[in-house]
Amino acid sequence: MNKEELTAKLKVIIKPYTTNTDAYEHLTENTDFIHDLNINSANLVDIILDIEEEFNIIIENTDMERMLDVKTSIAIIETKLAAK
Repeated sequence: MNKEELTAKLKVIIKPYTTNTDAYEHLTENTDFIHDLNINSANLVDIILDIEEEFNIIIENTDMERMLDVKTSIAIIETKLAAK
């Protein structure tokens, strides 16, 4: 799965949790979940659980703490998928 496909899947996962539709429509790898998309920390946990389910991976707490933007999230997902 390439980066564009991962980004597209991630975008679908985060859509129900964002309140900033303009930032969502212009999502890039530099988009920050909290500051740009106005996603609260409780919803970040939900997003991570959804990512684990969608990609059939397990994300450790240390990685969860780093998943605050699109770029880092994609990198972690790619690493987990490569390790399968």
